[in-house]
Amino acid sequence: MERRVYLDNAATTYVSSEVLNEMLPCFNAVYGNSSSLHSFGREASHIIDRARDRVCKAINASKPNEIYFTSGGTEANNWAIKGIAYANKHKGKHIITSQIEHDSVLEACRALEREGFEVTYLPVDEYGLVSLASLLHNIRKDTILVSIMSVNNEVGTIQNIKAIAKTAHENGILFHTDAVQAIGAVKIDVQDMEIDLMTMSAHKIYGPKGVGALYVKNGVKIDPLIDGGNQERGKRGGTTNVPAIAGFGKAVEIATRDLVVNQQKLKAIRNYFLDKVMERIPYVKLNGHPQQKIQGTVNLSFELIEGESILMLLDLNGVAVSTGSACTSGSLEPSHVLKAMGLSDELAQGSIRFSFGKSISKDDVDYAIDKLAEAVEKLRSISPLTKAGRKKEKN
Repeated sequence: MERRVYLDNAATTYVSSEVLNEMLPCFNAVYGNSSSLHSFGREASHIIDRARDRVCKAINASKPNEIYFTSGGTEANNWAIKGIAYANKHKGKHIITSQIEHDSVLEACRALEREGFEVTYLPVDEYGLVSLASLLHNIRKDTILVSIMSVNNEVGTIQNIKAIAKTAHENGILFHTDAVQAIGAVKIDVQDMEIDLMTMSAHKIYGPKGVGALYVKNGVKIDPLIDGGNQERGKRGGTTNVPAIAGFGKAVEIATRDLVVNQQKLKAIRNYFLDKVMERIPYVKLNGHPQQKIQGTVNLSFELIEGESILMLLDLNGVAVSTGSACTSGSLEPSHVLKAMGLSDELAQGSIRFSFGKSISKDDVDYAIDKLAEAVEKLRSISPLTKAGRKKEKN
């Protein structure tokens, strides 16, 4: 049987057995509509309440009613940005975000620009960090929202969220963060970090696809994105996805429960992987912050060859990696994140994201490194850039 090693956990994860066991009864035993008043509906509603309580506790929200379930991170990001913009347009039409956000944030902002809103896209430094000075410089009297992701999905850099949120609040501005890659990787406390709105998703933390949540601090006015019935306290129409929400609640509970143990393991695996790669493969650049990053994600640029070619050769040998965000994998353009960090087109297109999961073994890593070294050597041996690139390196 062909060996298979999955190193693309930042794109999605498998559903853990604990989560699956939580979901299964919701498909055929507790199948009522949670909005129905009869006993079948009440049973389903209790499951939703339990999941809401679990998410609330995991992020230290003040009350469960601050958690609104959505179809995933993309919907939650769109809702946070557009909902705040529409609800506060009488105060101003200026939004601040960064150049390295997920496409669901960037495209939501671009859609608002077409409606007359103004958006400032903050630059980042070579490590992918947003500067507080840059944020302060771009705050205006009509700024109504600052949206900065907690952890970058391509390079793993952790932003200084507490300081950014505090800066926004000192200027009377609401703060939203996309925490999809942060849940289960770093401790999140929405009260301590002064977060007003926060996006979450289940399928990055061993939960099901198609479910996420938006935390909205009580008192924050936000317009609905999806009109319909009175589900989610009238803020998000549509029949509640009970099995997925049950799984999400359990996944968040497990992710926060096991955070320290999982991160210790991932740190050891990450360091081992990096040491071996740097030892065996020349002309490799590590992207992202060297210390201020999550442990499960490693982004490397391989000089003189294309990342897509590496990906395809690894895939032929059963190793799954990514050239960046799964949401932009169909694009031929270099990563907007790496470009914003100052990488050349050549280095950006030669990048690979390796993202490790909690079930990874040292044998899996050794196998992946062997196949990676073979792929890089093979591609460089036939690359027209190799000879010129190495000559330039010596000079």
